Amino acid sequence: MPNSMSDIKPAFLVLEDGSVYPGEAFGADAVGHGEVVFNTSMTGYQEVLTDPSYAGQLVTLTYPLVGNYGINQEDFESRNIQVSGLIVREHCDRPSHGSSRWTLHQYLESQGIPGISGVDTRAITRRLRSQGVMTGVITGDSPESGRARLLDIPKYDDIDFVRTVTTDRQYAWDEPPLEPGAPGHRIIVTDCGLKYNILRLLRKRGCQVIVLPASTSAEDILELNPSGVLLSPGPGDPQLLDYLVDIVRRLVGRVPIMGICLGHQIVARALGADTFKLKFGHRGANHPVKDLDTGRVYITAQNHGYAVSADSLPPGLEVSHINLNDDTVEGLRHRDMPLFTIQYHSEGAPGPQDSEYLFDQFLNMVEEAGGRKAHGEGLPIG
Repeated sequence: MPNSMSDIKPAFLVLEDGSVYPGEAFGADAVGHGEVVFNTSMTGYQEVLTDPSYAGQLVTLTYPLVGNYGINQEDFESRNIQVSGLIVREHCDRPSHGSSRWTLHQYLESQGIPGISGVDTRAITRRLRSQGVMTGVITGDSPESGRARLLDIPKYDDIDFVRTVTTDRQYAWDEPPLEPGAPGHRIIVTDCGLKYNILRLLRKRGCQVIVLPASTSAEDILELNPSGVLLSPGPGDPQLLDYLVDIVRRLVGRVPIMGICLGHQIVARALGADTFKLKFGHRGANHPVKDLDTGRVYITAQNHGYAVSADSLPPGLEVSHINLNDDTVEGLRHRDMPLFTIQYHSEGAPGPQDSEYLFDQFLNMVEEAGGRKAHGEGLPIG
């Protein structure tokens, strides 16, 4: 990693509506562009930066001071930074935490990702809430050059980002080690842009975890004799993912399925439901979700810009959870098949741990479906 910042350079955030926010550059000396969104979490910027669901986006953090506990070696949610750029009110270049290895500036710079600080993140967030998400550019050149770049940037909704973030190979996740007598459920995770904490939580529950590229066929998935299949979160518009919808359609009813976030949307589409784009999305660690069965309210971590239309659900598929801020669908279940989905992030990272019980619910469903397996370790997975 490089050393800390030296000379402060000007930078500009330019939005497609023509608005300009002057600030100071940090991170890489590069131009970043993408869909501008905001996240209301008060902590967890390292996990946000490495969350593949943010691919193709410039992320505005509403919490005013970012970087104060640095970057450590434990809290990565993927191998690389996934955001196209970072927008903050103030960034700290002198972190104070015993686990810190690098500053936020150093981490961004090491992977070629630009940041801008000193901007009015409240004003940016208010604009996005009133007008909706829009394309933007972070540039160290003039605002005019930023506006010129905006003319050549493809629309976020036109890009299949899953193909850019999914793994290119099959692999087994083996951390932490399994305890003697662990259930040994073989869970296939289809990587649409997964976060590592999904794998950690399955492994903690004694599962053998195999990760597959998103385009892996239903036939190849079933050949691995899975106890259950988990469809991961990921970036982009689910309406661009017909190939994934077709794969899931061939799996439904043949193996227990859990879908998270984008996985939830793909399952819904596979069963005949529609999805739509939210005005500014749900991104943060404080979104209230109600379980319609129990009436209990959970505070959840969320990161999505699309939702399932409740009016389009086919027979057999019913809403299990709703968002208490806007009544959008936050969970689905099927009355006749071993299948349920959630729109929010049961794995958190960052976020509350209130919803980790859903992994237990998934494994209970696997048990009830007769999915208990006694596979040995050291399978030829790679």
